[in-house]
Amino acid sequence: MGGLTGVPKAAVVDAAGGGAPPPRGPVVVLAGGTGGAKLARGMLDVVGDDLVVIANTGDDVEVHGAHVSPDPDLCLFWLADRIDERGWGLRDDTFQVMEGLRALGADVWFNLGDHDLAVGLRRAERLAGGARLTEALEELRAALGVRARVLPMSDAPVRTRVRACGAWHPFQAFMIAERGVGPVEDVALDGIEQAAPPPEALEAIAGARAIVVGPSNPVISVGPILAVPGLADALRASPAPVIAVSPIVGGAVVKGPTEPFMAWAGHPLSADGIAAHYAGLLDGLVADEEAPGACLPTLVTDTLMTDAAARARVAREALAFAQGLA
Repeated sequence: MGGLTGVPKAAVVDAAGGGAPPPRGPVVVLAGGTGGAKLARGMLDVVGDDLVVIANTGDDVEVHGAHVSPDPDLCLFWLADRIDERGWGLRDDTFQVMEGLRALGADVWFNLGDHDLAVGLRRAERLAGGARLTEALEELRAALGVRARVLPMSDAPVRTRVRACGAWHPFQAFMIAERGVGPVEDVALDGIEQAAPPPEALEAIAGARAIVVGPSNPVISVGPILAVPGLADALRASPAPVIAVSPIVGGAVVKGPTEPFMAWAGHPLSADGIAAHYAGLLDGLVADEEAPGACLPTLVTDTLMTDAAARARVAREALAFAQGLA
């Protein structure tokens, strides 16, 4: 997971006889954490029903009897305008179940609101009954009234683990219980060999007019998506332009542990570092600084998404840039 290597994406398309992308079709956004979810919300204002989000499921966790999908849920809550001010969970949710568990002496290291818990319990029930994760997310999308589709990177389970301070931790335990302490020593994706993209994701990629890698953590948010067997190849084979929006703003990370994971991957915290990590995949890069070492077309613009207007502006500029590359 130290980055993608290989021939440039455009060369793969040319070799396959691909031409210009179709004038219509979905806009596909690859999203992990908050940055990708914010960009997806801005893109919803720009393209509406044509938006398809492919979300990281490496952070999924079974806890309190629920199947929690933090990144797909984060995207859906943002798209439904239901995200809480704290940046996760549903707005105005209550926490009576967690308080009750604590009162009974339970170690509640993973906090879920009552409605958020209901989502996870229903998802666990659906999966136990034989439903695909894609179908469970579609049920939640419909319940929230979200117009865009949010698809998992794989219906089969993939779980990210992080090695730090000489010990392996499931990703959620590392980030919450261990507070992300210690330099990152290694990253593993359990189950990745058995994973495959849902056919709905492959169909969206093949028919896309543009594909945008959101400004989520390149290693542990976007990395698992691209590691799913066949998914990166589908991106390269698609005639649609593939661009990335850098998560680095003003030379720093807006939110989350991108810096230690990029250091582990061997890339600097810069536009050049983002381009190097996605080498062989991209046709262009959107960043707030030049990327002289990237050898890629780069749109330099303000990428800070502080409000709805800024989210829509970044989405609009990124889409126009991508379609210009076609």
